[in-house]
Formats: sequence, structure tokens, C-alpha cells
Amino acid sequence: MLLEGRTQGHWGVAGAVPFTFRRSLCSVHTRVSFHGAAPPQTRRFQPLAVVKRSPKRLKYSAPRFTKEDGLLYVQVDPLGSDSWKLDPVVELLKGGAVGVIPTDTLYAMVCDLSSHSAIERLRRIKEIEPSKPLSIICRSLRDIDTYTTGFPSGNGRGLTDIFRAVKHCLPGPYTFILTASKQLPKQCTRYGTAASRYISRKNVGVRIPDDPVCQAILEKMDGPLISTSVKSPEENEWILDPVIIADVYGPEGLDFVVDAGLRVADPSTVVDMTASSPRLIRQGKGPKQPWMIAEDDDSARGGD
Repeated sequence: MLLEGRTQGHWGVAGAVPFTFRRSLCSVHTRVSFHGAAPPQTRRFQPLAVVKRSPKRLKYSAPRFTKEDGLLYVQVDPLGSDSWKLDPVVELLKGGAVGVIPTDTLYAMVCDLSSHSAIERLRRIKEIEPSKPLSIICRSLRDIDTYTTGFPSGNGRGLTDIFRAVKHCLPGPYTFILTASKQLPKQCTRYGTAASRYISRKNVGVRIPDDPVCQAILEKMDGPLISTSVKSPEENEWILDPVIIADVYGPEGLDFVVDAGLRVADPSTVVDMTASSPRLIRQGKGPKQPWMIAEDDDSARGGD
């Protein structure tokens, strides 16, 4: 059975009738629809059936979180002018949901850092290998100080205050790999079967995205979010359209999608801060800074 919302600015299949969302979102005047709603001037697509009994959602959901109405799809202004629409999303995240939100680079699949069951569900929904650590997106540098041991004091090349240099990059399209502190849940740094559970992964990638919608969600949360970029399972490519994300991962147990428009295939720049000097691991949207060492820099210096 297909359901379609009819609220102002949304449209659906011919002959669809209005419905009342069971979570009473009308109390916050949120314009919400199930995935499948899109402006008529852009694209029309066939909506998916509402997922009422996903085995992955039911088996791995947190005790406080139950959801019977399928995927929640919320369209917002990319500039963040209607951040009040995000209140239901924050409520779901705090209850153990796994969903997709925009960042200043790509769309990210996220969950509450303090919910162990949500972290496990995220790994299963996206089929993340046990050997792959998870990243976190933070509200501020204070969160980074809490969940990591901080930035190094220098890079051995005359730059004595890396923290001051990093502050000019944040918020921004950078992921910094730092040493995790004891406050970071073990599921972020070690995961897997009994044989691999004792393999410690002490490093974690941290981000402070410069995106109004993402920042609005983080400000409403009590702490950082676990984050992983959204890729196509078959083609191993970024999925840039939130409608397609909902189609692909909705049946797998995804709980919500926040639609802030199409993204560009330009991931964050990754910098490893755990070595003696900051090492550029991946060049992405963030420009290379003079204090970052890239592989070609090593070649130019003879590989030292």
C-alpha cells in the first residue's frame, strides 16, 4: 500500500488522499512526507511502499525507539531558515534512530554517538566492514577535546602551534584523524567478532561541517554524531540525491532522510594528525594547507 502526503508545496500520485502522520508532527507545523515526495519542476518518481516491519529495524532498534510509519522524509532549506523542521529528526536520533543528513560535502549516514545499538544498526544497514573505523561529526572544538587526545603541539617544520592553524580550517570540509580518548565508545574504535574484538583501533576521524542544516541538528543534540558518507552498495560511488538514498537504504532499515538538495561529488579532505607531521591522506574539497605534508612532498624531499 502506498502512502503519499499532501501538504502545501508537495505533490504525489494522482488520486492520493491526505493522511495524518501518527507521530503528530503537525504540532510543530513540520512539512513532512514519506520518501517519494519531490517538487514537480525537478523530477517525479515512483514512491516506495511504507516499510512497517523491517527485520533490521526491529531487531537492532534501541529499547526507547519504535517506529511504525516507515521512512521519515523531511525537506528543508539548505540555508537553514526552517531549522524548526528538524525537531522530529533530533527526537528520532536521541531515541536510537539511524538516518541521513547533509554536510558541507556529501550526505552522511548518522546516529547518536551514545547509542550502542544505533551504532550497530548503522554498521549493518550500510554493511560496513568490521575493520573500518567510524568517524564523528562534532558541534565544536570542545567535543574534539572530549573524544580525542587533541591536536599535536608541532609538526617539526617550524610550526609550533598546529591547533591555531587547524582553527582556521574549522568549521570546514576537513576530516582530521586524531587519537581517540577513553570517552569515545569502544564500538567506534574496535568492532567485530570475538577474534577481532581485541584489535584496538585507537584513531578516529573528526569533523565540524560548515553546513547550516548539519550544524542545527548538532546544536539540538547532546553530543556528537557517528558519521559515514553515503555510497551506492553496488557501484561504490557517492549518492548525491537524497531521494535515491531513501530508495536504496529505506528498505534496509534507514529511519529518516533530511533533504537539503543535491550534493556535489566532492568529499572532505582527510589529514592524519597522529604522526610527527600532519599528513594529507586524501585531497578533497578542503584546500591543502602549507603545513600539511602530501606524498609528493615526501618524494620531493627524498622520502624522508
